[in-house]
Amino acid sequence: MKELGPIPPYFTAIDGELAIAGRKASALVEEAGDTPLFVYSAEIIKLKIASLRKAFPPRLHLHYAIKANHYRPILELMRSLVDGFDIASKGEFAQLEVPSHLISFAGPGKRDSELETAIAAGVTLNLESENEARRALAIANRLGKTPRLAIRVNPSFEIRGSGMKMGGGAKPFGIDAERVPALAKEIIGAGAEWRGLHIFAGSQSLDAAALIETQGLTLDLAAQLSDEIGVPLPALNLGGGFGIPYFPADKPLDIALIGEALTQRMQSLGSALQDTQFAMELGRYLVGEAGVYLTRIVDRKQSHGRTFLVTDGGLHHQLAASGNFGTVVRRNYPVAIASRFDAGPEEEADVVGCLCTPLDRLADQAHLPRADAGDLVAVFCAGAYGLTASPERFLGHPPAREMLV
Repeated sequence: MKELGPIPPYFTAIDGELAIAGRKASALVEEAGDTPLFVYSAEIIKLKIASLRKAFPPRLHLHYAIKANHYRPILELMRSLVDGFDIASKGEFAQLEVPSHLISFAGPGKRDSELETAIAAGVTLNLESENEARRALAIANRLGKTPRLAIRVNPSFEIRGSGMKMGGGAKPFGIDAERVPALAKEIIGAGAEWRGLHIFAGSQSLDAAALIETQGLTLDLAAQLSDEIGVPLPALNLGGGFGIPYFPADKPLDIALIGEALTQRMQSLGSALQDTQFAMELGRYLVGEAGVYLTRIVDRKQSHGRTFLVTDGGLHHQLAASGNFGTVVRRNYPVAIASRFDAGPEEEADVVGCLCTPLDRLADQAHLPRADAGDLVAVFCAGAYGLTASPERFLGHPPAREMLV
């Protein structure tokens, strides 16, 4: 038997069945028309954001990184909840209906058409290289526009123990810290609107001490670079990196501890950062636990003494849960039999998807209540990097439905 990840503490049962936002899973599926179905809870998203607002200093702006989930109703909800949005493509920009000055655009390999769209609209570009900066300046000159330019910094440090390391050493992301002052002077001298620095060292960290350390190093580096550039730093994006529990033994992040440390640090900033506008960008932390992927069992079968529950969903919608999205050793996500949510475990079963590949696994040797064809399976922590990170067109199966409740 292999343990399942921890189910987020926001879900209850009604008549023995999983309830999301006070509604039975089966009723939500009936309303949507079929499975597979992603259900996102607006209330959980609001709770997560409220807890961050309470923990962190008021001068820290909260940005939503829409790569985590750009389902349109979620973006509409976020308009009233966050202070800005971070995008990573022209396609993501097209999803947003917010003032362009609230948007920043990061990511290596921006095409000229993407740079032109961002500059024309007044989006802040987080520059990833000297070449990108010069292309942006040339495009702005051709358009007769003043570009809003920031520099994404590749710091010498990373978040200890983070799931994905975005800083430290050779990276495709950002500009090595020692080269930043010269480029900043160049773009300021060219007449661009200087929008400061973006320093993102890693993601999916559950270690409060590591995040506190990284935020401190980020502030130190920003102050140093500002002094070397020789002008006040208008804005600093501290990145994010806040993780959520996915796997057995994972514990929730202590954001109160991080917020207290950052509040104290911001009370003693040096002159270089006194008037800086600070932002933190989060995606997974805001929406990950708010989502549940519901898929229906279409077959129950035995093979060499093992029970397989075969569903109509799989890795084409939930690549991360299958263990094929940045996980070295496959571990089980939080998974439950939604139809018997309050029942105790009765058997060991493998939950597998409908694709013709052995990679399509949603739970291995899980201890679950007895389940049969027709029952619903719930995969939790599905609000981030579900559809946005999965090969939805693989083998031509139907797309998953989505709903915000």
